[in-house]
Amino acid sequence: MAAALPSLTPLLIFARIFGLLVAVLVFVWAFVFSSSFGHPPPRDDRLFDVLHPLFMVIGLILLSGEAILVHSWLPGSRNLRKSVHLSLQGLALASGISGIWTKFHWDRGFLANFHSLHSWMGLVVITLFGAQWMMGFLSFWHWREVRATRERVLPWHVFLGLYSYALAVVTAETGLLEKLTLLQTKRNVPRKGPEAMVVNSLGLSLVLLTGMVMLIAISPKYPPSLPTIKQQQQPFFSNSKPLSS
Repeated sequence: MAAALPSLTPLLIFARIFGLLVAVLVFVWAFVFSSSFGHPPPRDDRLFDVLHPLFMVIGLILLSGEAILVHSWLPGSRNLRKSVHLSLQGLALASGISGIWTKFHWDRGFLANFHSLHSWMGLVVITLFGAQWMMGFLSFWHWREVRATRERVLPWHVFLGLYSYALAVVTAETGLLEKLTLLQTKRNVPRKGPEAMVVNSLGLSLVLLTGMVMLIAISPKYPPSLPTIKQQQQPFFSNSKPLSS
């Protein structure tokens, strides 16, 4: 198997650094500032509000980003990379479903949870992730599928995968903005306080991480193969005929 391009190594390192930073910031926000989660008066289901950003950011976004990066760094056969990619995307999808499930523990009804752009975008993201995972499983693992079918599906699979990942990050950004605005207007959280700094740093780190992941995804994975001596001696117009006098 051809080795991965060395030029991708710095990008992979930076992607892992930003991914670790995102995970740390989410944990700090969820547990250090846990009093900001939940709805006043204090409720027993505050734990579900804390779990929501953990499932959606660490589970959905970070795991799906790592699944995209698998094709750029994991050694071994192509089937191994596809297996790891499919497994990580399945875990990301399960985390996303769990994250949405945490929002259905209030006594205000089902539709009361879908009251903003963030909530509706989240539902669209999970629907796309589920359809994308199922399409990938059926197209690339079903033994009856012919190679021509997989080749036709692959561009759409790549596009929808990157689109779903980017849409998940945008949805997370709208959630951070919605939550921070609520805290600053309803709970008098300082605009330049430590919690605001953590949330804004988290949003910026997500943007940088997304750029790294998508740049790696569209970059060539392997160096171009060198032409053989026979290919080099072959004339450019192999089918051309000599001009008659």
